[in-house]
Amino acid sequence: MESSVLLSILLPVALGIIMFGLGLSLSIADFSRVVIYSKAVFIGLLCQMLILPAVCFAIAKLFNLSPELAVGLILLSASPGGVTSNFYTHLAKGDVVLGITLTAVASLLCIFTLPLIVNFSMQVFMYESRYIPLQFSKVLQIFIIILLPVAMGMVIHKKKNSLASKLEKPVRIFSLLFLVALILMQVIKERENLESFWQQTGMAVLSFNIISLVAGFFIPWVIKIPIKQSIAISMGGGIRNSTLAITIALSPSLLNNSTMSIPAAIYSLVMYFTAALFGFIMSNKMRNKLK
Repeated sequence: MESSVLLSILLPVALGIIMFGLGLSLSIADFSRVVIYSKAVFIGLLCQMLILPAVCFAIAKLFNLSPELAVGLILLSASPGGVTSNFYTHLAKGDVVLGITLTAVASLLCIFTLPLIVNFSMQVFMYESRYIPLQFSKVLQIFIIILLPVAMGMVIHKKKNSLASKLEKPVRIFSLLFLVALILMQVIKERENLESFWQQTGMAVLSFNIISLVAGFFIPWVIKIPIKQSIAISMGGGIRNSTLAITIALSPSLLNNSTMSIPAAIYSLVMYFTAALFGFIMSNKMRNKLK
């Protein structure tokens, strides 16, 4: 119990530090480019909030998941991109500003879209519907973790540019160490359940994760979205807010179904490895492009 409470405090703080580090290299001018590239924002949201949930329905049918597991997987697909997707975008040399924008906007829109998608999935797979109240408090937490630290970093970048340059390296090192610790922590935490989770829904979850990363990159890229922005869209689709999905599945006032939390639990383990590999490939691609 103490470790879970400690984690609930340390995780937002660590993510806040990561976002602060990203803000150190950003300026207001960077965000003005998002207005210019509104097409990328629209395509990113379309992929995250419509195309990928539709793909998830197909995967649930293809793998013949039990009704509860199918709803759990679709609940995950209806959740917005995770905060750490912006860090992965940064590592892969993608458009961090676009990534932050997509996370913020998708988190706000999911207040309305998530209940609709999940209730529809329950009608399709379980022949029932259950009202899911709007998760505004969760969305507000995401905004605080993302926007406030980024804004602080941007202020230092503008007012004290030399200080921002000095802080960037240690914050980046911390971010890398945190990433490794997060992966190890997830593996250790769920080590007793890994085999059971994988047997129940492993291949379906892995398929959805890989398709989310690949489709999230190639759909924008095919329609001439710049590669850096395609990377941001891909990371936002591939790294989901699994914590939100698990909370909704387990909450007594919401779905109150532990089985529905299994896809999000295993996804939270898989996504860090696949996104790291995908980010490494994209980073090398960008490095070769700049040569």
